[in-house]
Amino acid sequence: MALVIVGIVIVVLLLMVVSIYNRLVSLRQTVRQGVADIDAQLRQRHDLVPNLVESVKGYAAHESGTLEAVIEARNKAAQGPLASGDEAGFKLALDRVLALGEAYPDLKASANFQQLQGELADIEDKLAAARRALNAAVARFNAGIESFPAVLFAGAFGFRHADFNQLDDSEKGVVDQVPKISF
Repeated sequence: MALVIVGIVIVVLLLMVVSIYNRLVSLRQTVRQGVADIDAQLRQRHDLVPNLVESVKGYAAHESGTLEAVIEARNKAAQGPLASGDEAGFKLALDRVLALGEAYPDLKASANFQQLQGELADIEDKLAAARRALNAAVARFNAGIESFPAVLFAGAFGFRHADFNQLDDSEKGVVDQVPKISF
């Protein structure tokens, strides 16, 4: 009888450990998906820039320095890691190109420019939503590995805290300021 009780306790404990492990794996996958979603939005933004630059070229040919700067910033950001300061530089260069719409009324009236500007705004909204979703997934994952009884097994199974999506050093102090546009 005692052997049966010990066997039942062991089976229950094993099922509990398997359940904890599977839950943590699911939470970790949600975090990985969040990172992939941000990467997809950044790639979409990077892919939109050449079209935007081509649209602007015909109206602001003498602004070639601004256009070259945005292409260079785009290429650096596309090659760098997600958390690099290159994304902040790219965003600032992109803002300068969009400001050309204010300086050139014909460009601002261009349907192509307006469509591209709308697509870019949509991508920025999706990117912000993806960052919020990632941070929520990271919070759930980190809480999951810190919760009892998972905390007893998480380290042994190789689960480590995930990092929240934060501004890197190049973006801190920039996002809370009004952008300065000059040509």
